[in-house]
Amino acid sequence: MPASAPRSSELKDRLDALYASFNHVESATDPIHVARRFADPADREVIAFLAAALAFGRVTSVLQSIERLVAILGPSPASFVRAFDPGRHGAAVAPLVHRWTRGEDIAALLVVLRRMLEAGSVEAFFAEGFRPDAPDVADALESFSTRALAVDLRAVYGGRRRRPGVGYFFPRPSSGSACKRLNLFLRWMVRTDRVDFGLWSSVPAAKLIVPLDTHVIRVGRCLGLTRYTSPGWKMAAEITASLRALDPDDPVKYDFSLCHIGMAEQCGFNRAQADACCPLKGLCRARPRGGRRRARGRRPASGRPSVRR
Repeated sequence: MPASAPRSSELKDRLDALYASFNHVESATDPIHVARRFADPADREVIAFLAAALAFGRVTSVLQSIERLVAILGPSPASFVRAFDPGRHGAAVAPLVHRWTRGEDIAALLVVLRRMLEAGSVEAFFAEGFRPDAPDVADALESFSTRALAVDLRAVYGGRRRRPGVGYFFPRPSSGSACKRLNLFLRWMVRTDRVDFGLWSSVPAAKLIVPLDTHVIRVGRCLGLTRYTSPGWKMAAEITASLRALDPDDPVKYDFSLCHIGMAEQCGFNRAQADACCPLKGLCRARPRGGRRRARGRRPASGRPSVRR
């Protein structure tokens, strides 16, 4: 499925132009902005991790949940997490609810995060499973989530659950998950520009995998960046491989642009509008079949915006 050289060159030029247009701090509503308030890199890392963990659902709900948690953590989130004790602090977290996660799941997440900080930082904990010679971060994510879920959580859950809700925060590539929120966090930490923090030095940007959301799926399929039709790790890896052909050192730089084409309703894949509004017009590989319309009852993203992940 490799692109022809002329098409690849034009696609790169257009995507580079889109990247430049989105590469500024206020380019879109995004949970990363909450972490930006904190000057200490340790606090930014902690808030970014928690913000990415909660980045599912409608943007208003996501930001409200993050803000409620930030208010509990106070002015020094990393210090709060290092000292977190479910017995002493659990009551403050207990009222938190974000979709199907409950306060005890957030408390369990903070216990896991405390264990990570015992290694020095989230980066140090992640780096224990990262091999520089690996083709991407798949094995490192597998190790990261496996070790995170091995943390003793009886102080939070007791013996009531075989599969506690905290497991939702730590998916694994081996299960087929695209691990989109973990990949989003890695993007924030590893890449350096006006959107991403670039706080980590142990993982190169070339190893990242695109955070796969509905918008990246739509645009990626339209451009022929993947042959897969079902979301999952294989689709995320294949879209990333197609982007790596355009920029081997930083393939995920295009993630933000692809996502926002979808969020702005500019992609016409399987829609009556076709490519009339698309900034990548003329580069589509997968054409809509007869301009098939959106299924009845679905709202456009511009009506009730979703968080970017």
